[in-house]
Amino acid sequence: MTVSTTTQAKPKPISVPAKPDEDSIVGKAYDPQITRRLLRYLAPYKWRVFIALFWMFFAMSAYIAGPYLIKIALDNGVANGNVYALQQAVALYLLAAVAFWIGTFLRVRIMAVTGQSIIYDMRRELFDHLQSLSLGFFSRYAVGRLISRVINDVGVLRELITWAVIAVFRDFFDIFGTTIAMLLLNWQLTLLSFLVLPLMFVATEIFRRRARESYRQVRSAVGWVNAVLNENIVGVRVVQSFSREDYNYRVFAEEVNGNHLRATNRAALIISVFFPTVDFIGSIALGLVVWIGGLAVLGIFGSSESAPFTAGTLVAFAMYIERFFHPIRDLAQRYNNFQAAMASSERIFELLDTPVQVQDAPDAPELSLIRGEVTFDNVGFHYSDDPTPVLEQIDLHVQAGQTIALVGETGAGKSTLVKLVSRFYDPTEGAVRIDGVDIRTVTQNSLRRQMGIVLQDPFLFSGTVKENIGYGALDAPEESIVAAAKALGAHDFIMALEKGYDTLVGEGGAILSGGQRQLISFARALLADPRILILDEATSSVDTQTERVIQAALERLLKDRTSFVIAHRLSTITRADKILVIDKGRIIEEGTHLELVQKRGQYFDLYTMAFAARE
Repeated sequence: MTVSTTTQAKPKPISVPAKPDEDSIVGKAYDPQITRRLLRYLAPYKWRVFIALFWMFFAMSAYIAGPYLIKIALDNGVANGNVYALQQAVALYLLAAVAFWIGTFLRVRIMAVTGQSIIYDMRRELFDHLQSLSLGFFSRYAVGRLISRVINDVGVLRELITWAVIAVFRDFFDIFGTTIAMLLLNWQLTLLSFLVLPLMFVATEIFRRRARESYRQVRSAVGWVNAVLNENIVGVRVVQSFSREDYNYRVFAEEVNGNHLRATNRAALIISVFFPTVDFIGSIALGLVVWIGGLAVLGIFGSSESAPFTAGTLVAFAMYIERFFHPIRDLAQRYNNFQAAMASSERIFELLDTPVQVQDAPDAPELSLIRGEVTFDNVGFHYSDDPTPVLEQIDLHVQAGQTIALVGETGAGKSTLVKLVSRFYDPTEGAVRIDGVDIRTVTQNSLRRQMGIVLQDPFLFSGTVKENIGYGALDAPEESIVAAAKALGAHDFIMALEKGYDTLVGEGGAILSGGQRQLISFARALLADPRILILDEATSSVDTQTERVIQAALERLLKDRTSFVIAHRLSTITRADKILVIDKGRIIEEGTHLELVQKRGQYFDLYTMAFAARE
C-alpha cells in the first residue's frame, strides 16, 4: 500500500487529558502536616531566621515612621516657619530611610543564604534517597518526573523560604503598624478609610479563586509543553525519518504551545484586573480622606481650636493609606505561592517517603573477598505490587569460575535471576548465597564492588573515554586503563578519536557507535576486575565483525571468574560450562550445549530455530 505525499494531512486536535498530571494539581495554601516537615529543614537555621525577623522589624519600623516624620516637617517646620525643626525632621526622615535600607539588605541577604542552604540540604537528601531506591522503583517512575521533583519543586520551595515566609510577616507587621499609626493620628479618618475594606476583601476573594484555577491551568499547560517537547527531541530520528517536522510543528504551535499561550493570557488578564482594582479601591479611600480631611484642615468639618487637624496630618494620613493597601495586594499574591509550595512539598515528601525495598541490616558486615561460588536455594520472586511469580523454585549451584549461560523466551525471568545475584532485588522465597553467605546479611556495597555488569544498552556518562573506562576503578592508573582497552580491542578506535582517551563522549556516548560504546563498557568491566561477571545481552548490539574482535577478549574476561551470560549469540552460549533454559520462571533444562542438543528438548528447538541459522 502506498501513501500519497502530495497533500499535507490536517493535524488531529490533541485534547488535554481529562485527569491532570500531578504537576498541575494545586494544593492547599496551608497544610499543617507538610508545614511541620518543612520546619524541620528550617530548624538548623532558626537563629538566622530570628535575626532576619529582627532586621525585618527594624526596617519596617523605620518605614512606618516615615510619614509621621513628614507630618512633623510640615507642621512644626513649614507651618511655623521653623527651619531648625524642618531640618531635624528631614534628617530623621533620611536616617529612617537609611535604617530601612540596612534592615532590608540584611534581611534579604540572610534569608537568601538560608534559603539556598535549605535547598542544598533538601536536594542532597533527595539525591541520596534516589540512589538508594531499588530498581523496581525506577521501572515505574518516569525520569522526567524525578527531575521535576529535584529541580522544579525544590525551586518552588526556594522561593517560599527565601522570600515568601518573611514577606508574610512583613506584610502583617506593615498592616498592623500602619493601622496603629493611622489610629494615633486620627481615629475618625481611619474608620472612614476602612469603609472600603469590604470591597477590598470581595475583590481579593474573587482574585484568589480565579487565580487558583488559572494557576492550575498554567501548570497543566506547562507540563503538556514539556511532555511534547521531550517526546519530539528524544524521537527526533523517527520524526525526521518520516518527514513529520511540519506536522509536528503545526500540532505544537496550534495545540500545545497555543494552549499554553491561552492559559497564560487568562492568568495575565486576572492579574491585570486585580491590581488596578486594588489601586482604585485605595484611591477611593484616599479621596474620601483628602475630602473630609481637607474640610477639617479648613475648619469646616471635624476640627476645632482645641484639636486642630493640620495639613501635615492630612499628608501623613494620605501616605499611610497608600502604604496600607500595598501589603494587602502582596498577601493576595503570596496565596498562590503558598499553594504551589504546598503542592511541591507534598510531591517531594511523597518521593522521600518511598520505601527502599532492598536495605542493609543495621549490623550488616562487609563481605570479604569472594571466590565466586553462587547457590540459589529454592528461590522464588515476585514484585511487591504484583503477586504473579516471576521466578519459582530455583535451585542452582554454580562453582567458582564457571560460566553459566541463560536462554529462554523474552519475559521468562533470565534478567530477574541475575538481578537477584547482584541484590538489586531480594528474593521473596528462599535465599541466594555467595560462598555460603546469604547476601542479604552483608552490605550491598561490599557485594557489588566484587561484581561487574555489562548491559545490552551500554550507558556512558558525560565525560572522557578514560573517565568512562575507569568508572568502576577510580584509582586506576592510565596505564591500566589503556591495557584494559587493548585487551578488549578498543584501543585502535579510541586512538582514532580527536583527543584519544581524553575525547569527550557526549551525553550517553553520543559520538560513539553502539559497538564502540559496548567495547568501552567491556573495558570498564575488565578494569574493575570483578569476581562475578554478569553479561546481560552484552553482545547483541555488536556487529559480527566486532564480535570476532572481542571473542578472544571475552575469553580473557570470563576466565577464572564466575559469569552469568544472557545471550543469543551462538559463540557465547556454546562455550559456557552450563546452560540453563528458563521458561515461565523455572529452570526446565540444564546442561552443556551438547547435552541439551542431544536431549532434543526446548533448548534444541531454540537452537535449531534461532542459532543454527546464524551458524
